[in-house]
Amino acid sequence: MHHKIHLALVVVLGAGLASAGSVAAEASPSPRGTTELSARADIKDATGKAVGVLLVGKMGEDKTKLLVVAKDLAPGYHGFHIHSVGICDPTSKDPATGSPFFSAGSHFALGPGNHPDHSGDLPDLLVAQDRTGSAFMVTDRFSVAQLLDKDGSAVIAHALPDNQANIPDRYHHGEKSPDDATLKTGDSGGRIACGVITKR
Repeated sequence: MHHKIHLALVVVLGAGLASAGSVAAEASPSPRGTTELSARADIKDATGKAVGVLLVGKMGEDKTKLLVVAKDLAPGYHGFHIHSVGICDPTSKDPATGSPFFSAGSHFALGPGNHPDHSGDLPDLLVAQDRTGSAFMVTDRFSVAQLLDKDGSAVIAHALPDNQANIPDRYHHGEKSPDDATLKTGDSGGRIACGVITKR
């Protein structure tokens, strides 16, 4: 039984504005009458605590819509990305940083390019002072089917904001361009929560 996540929110779903409602992790999020391929992820922190839900579905002919609802995360901006492997193992540590969920691989990418041009690079998630947050976004960088490929995919919330590879303050000592770390992750820090994206 999944932990329920009840958050009142107003979200854009499809073509119109949905009324304020409640999103529960165990509830079926598929729009009524919809048979199109869609996906979801139950997002958990490294202790296994449920901290969010991601819903993914088709929008129009060539776009994908994503809705994330989160709770119990630190207030502020958090890097928020789709990663390339559908495995969320909190004991799998990044050898360079000790961050959990190393099993989810790097940012989801369907072609060449650095951050923020990976297919899975998404806007930051803003969490309010009450430790809740929600966001709705639309992308044409990937389809639902591509997220559900052979090795799957996962969504990751990071500890810090994603600077989208803009040059941060630490480059004022003569550096004129982002270094390799920025081009990989946008300096978004450790991975604090992960959810495997699965068909629904």
